[in-house]
Amino acid sequence: MEDEPHHCFSFLPTFLPLHILIYTPNPVLPEHSRTKSAAVFFHILTMIISRFLRRGILTSTSPTRRRSWWDHVTPALKDPINAVTDAFLADPCPYKINLGVGAYRDDKGKPVVLQRVREAEGKIGATNFLESTSTAISSKLVEESAKLIYREDSDVIKERRFIGIPALSGTSACCIFAEFQKRFYPDSTIYFPDPTWSSHRNIWGDAHVPGRTFHYYHPDSKGLNFVALIDDVKNAPDGSFFLLHPCAHNPTGVDPTDEQWREISSLFKVKNHFPFFDVAYQGFASGDVERDAQAIRIFLEDGHSIGCAQSFAKNLGLYGHRVGCLSILYNDKIQAVVIKSQLKQISNTMYGSPPIHSISLVSKILSNPNIKALWLKEVKVMATRIQIMRATLREALERLRSPLNWQHITNQVRMFCFSGLTPAEVDQLAKEFRIYMTHDGRISMAGVTTKNVDYVARAIHEVTASDRDTKILHNIGAYKVNTDICSTSLGTNKTRARGMNLAL
Repeated sequence: MEDEPHHCFSFLPTFLPLHILIYTPNPVLPEHSRTKSAAVFFHILTMIISRFLRRGILTSTSPTRRRSWWDHVTPALKDPINAVTDAFLADPCPYKINLGVGAYRDDKGKPVVLQRVREAEGKIGATNFLESTSTAISSKLVEESAKLIYREDSDVIKERRFIGIPALSGTSACCIFAEFQKRFYPDSTIYFPDPTWSSHRNIWGDAHVPGRTFHYYHPDSKGLNFVALIDDVKNAPDGSFFLLHPCAHNPTGVDPTDEQWREISSLFKVKNHFPFFDVAYQGFASGDVERDAQAIRIFLEDGHSIGCAQSFAKNLGLYGHRVGCLSILYNDKIQAVVIKSQLKQISNTMYGSPPIHSISLVSKILSNPNIKALWLKEVKVMATRIQIMRATLREALERLRSPLNWQHITNQVRMFCFSGLTPAEVDQLAKEFRIYMTHDGRISMAGVTTKNVDYVARAIHEVTASDRDTKILHNIGAYKVNTDICSTSLGTNKTRARGMNLAL
């Protein structure tokens, strides 16, 4: 009787040839030939099976599958600001408006390269950026940055009681300090204002420094919750670390007055708290870099030790260049050498050394009196445009007889307006009017222009009006209709329209 065909390998992929899957002995061949043929067959089949096992492509009857190194990785939470930009870029509507970007834009909504930056680039264009010169250029950046923030004629500068290192904008300056804090105060906590820039929590969190909040913004008044702030400072353990925004608070645009800063500084002195200042918008709050450094100088007058992260991304229009500075005040020269060695070691593990071109640009602008004077005028122009847009937006909303109080638009300062819009209203602005901003209602005033301010005001009024019958955007006579471009809801009439004022 002939042997039955062997089906025990039917789990192999079906693309294998049938004569390999099933072996049927041939009774015509002599026994020794059949034995030899079977041996060759099973040898080949064993090699095939081994190969498939190594590649991990057995069919579902196999209980295991080779696991990828990165199967356990889950998506990170999206940065709220980047999420706004992604949504804006994905929108095909040509009349969309981005009010989420944190960098300056001119009145045409375009990025700006400052004339003083172009001039400084021309002066350093023929420079040979050699390794031997990088230390001197880095030292120059730190010196000029310290003069800008601590005041050139201050005792700190005259006595050189500061040390610092160049950083990749303010973000890496914060990262370096967070790691420094963890190394030498491993059980400490950092207190953030509520709210604060979204990356602050991530930076100190990645350094394994616990974060807590102190009261800052009052949602009802849309101003500073000063009484609660003072209580939190009093109740924090002695010797706590606090992160402070010296001017142009991000995201609220709400700053303490000089008198309030003096009270905060005095209480910090009593409690022996350490103030770490994140200076991202010097010059944008008032248009005057000296005025915007007043909070830090009040702390200096009271004899505090201070840490300071500076960014030149906004006030020099160098957002893509990533240039900043981290500085710390010290008590004696031995301490200075020790602290600087630690900061350099931390920065070396992060990025080695920052790009020398951007460092040279900032150093040239800040150290050349003529270029610096003209740059300060450009800062004033940028700040003034934002102030004008604040006043214009508020006036436009008030002309629409909005039932809400929009006084906070002009009471707040610098690039951002903490509007008070709810997440649902923000979503409605994006969906129906193609206006994009962060979910907390933060408006980048740099994205508001003379051409779009009326439309922005009308859209905000539309989503915040309490009486649906009072909405004014049903009148589409001032709008150019194009049913193929984007869909916009105008009042009670659902109309496919461009949804932007013709003045755009």
